[in-house]
Amino acid sequence: MANANELQEAYSALDHSYEVRAESEIDASCLLAFDYDYPGSECEVALDTDEFTAVCPWTGLPDFGTLTVRYVPDRALLELKSFKYYLLSYRQVGIVQEHAANRILQDLVAVCRPLRMSLTLDYKTRGGVHTTVEVSYSAP
Repeated sequence: MANANELQEAYSALDHSYEVRAESEIDASCLLAFDYDYPGSECEVALDTDEFTAVCPWTGLPDFGTLTVRYVPDRALLELKSFKYYLLSYRQVGIVQEHAANRILQDLVAVCRPLRMSLTLDYKTRGGVHTTVEVSYSAP
């Protein structure tokens, strides 16, 4: 059985290099929208997934979270399959939670131009700290 110093030395000797991709690897081009047939009839659309994942930009370790998007469409609705592919493009991207939330909101607003949109990105506890980021948009 190894003592604490031996474990630390063994751990330090391990190669912990993980592939961390740049934010430029996020594929917003796959996002699609389609016509909302009832403009002027305000409805709220809610999307959520507990499968969001990205990586820490410094360690490459995975972060897992629940993403919730709520929006009121104007003339377009977000196509869900394209949304899933978009989220998958984050899997190896090194991005902090606050930046991920803002980037996702920015990309979704650009593709479907809603009247309002809010987004909550709730990461699983890591290092004893639980964080949730909320961002929102309102059309001018």
